[in-house]
Amino acid sequence: MTIAAVLVAYAALVGTFGSRMLGRASWTARAPLLAIVTYLAAGWSAVAALGLAGLALAVHAPAISGGLSHLIGACVLRLRATYGTPGGATVAGLGLTLAGAVAARTVLTALAQLRAAGRQALQHAETARLVGHAEPALGAVLVEHSEPTAYCVAGRHPTVILTTGAVQVLDPAQLDAVLAHERAHLAGHHHRLIAMARIGRQVLPFLPLMRDAEAQVARLAEMHADDAATRASDPRSLATALVVLASAGGPAPALAAAATDAVQRIHRLLGPAEPLGRVRRQLLRTTAAALALTPVLLALAPAVLALALGRLPTA
Repeated sequence: MTIAAVLVAYAALVGTFGSRMLGRASWTARAPLLAIVTYLAAGWSAVAALGLAGLALAVHAPAISGGLSHLIGACVLRLRATYGTPGGATVAGLGLTLAGAVAARTVLTALAQLRAAGRQALQHAETARLVGHAEPALGAVLVEHSEPTAYCVAGRHPTVILTTGAVQVLDPAQLDAVLAHERAHLAGHHHRLIAMARIGRQVLPFLPLMRDAEAQVARLAEMHADDAATRASDPRSLATALVVLASAGGPAPALAAAATDAVQRIHRLLGPAEPLGRVRRQLLRTTAAALALTPVLLALAPAVLALALGRLPTA
């Protein structure tokens, strides 16, 4: 039960303090994609830790290091062996229930979210094509509407959607920067990253990290798209386009002038910070990998120790 308690404590600590640490970190705006990976690694490591905690209660630790057939067999043998002892079967049953609940909730939530998001994106793209018309020169679907808006719809038919109002208020350089930003969303598969954060929030809504991750990942995805867009255009063009779109009409859904801190993005574009150094970037990558692997390493620690001491049964 010690390993199970450690895994639960790990999930609680990461889920509680991870949100505060990442929310206050200044480096996230300097390396948005790395920050997204860190958020997702931390959040999903908490999910994995709770699932593995359930297995640790029900299965002897050495069995977890074996194959799937050994794991299933160990579950059955453990339940049989402990059924007659006070508390043994109850603890094992609770452990299997916890592991099964985490796994089932994750799978069902993911399937429901992905199916709904895919259906909505497909309908949106098809509707935009019906009411608008493709503009090959822009690489977008142009919709007749006075409100200046530019956004993208991912899914089976990735589409950048632009209104005539946006074409009227943006100059050519600004328009190119906005379109590059939207294409960066599609090329970076940002919708998938946001979906992973949303699924995590629905699986463990009581953890602060999971509650905050979706909004933070969406904010960082905007910054990452900004960075990609400014590689081929002047950052001032995108910054002024943000101002124009925000002041000329309602907020653009995917450009997210309201959903994220537009002022912070504009300041970031006009006065970019120094990129993270190679050593610090590598250290942060290692941290993200460690977060992802820690639950598995904690669950396998007794098995590794037993193997090192020559106490792991071979049959």
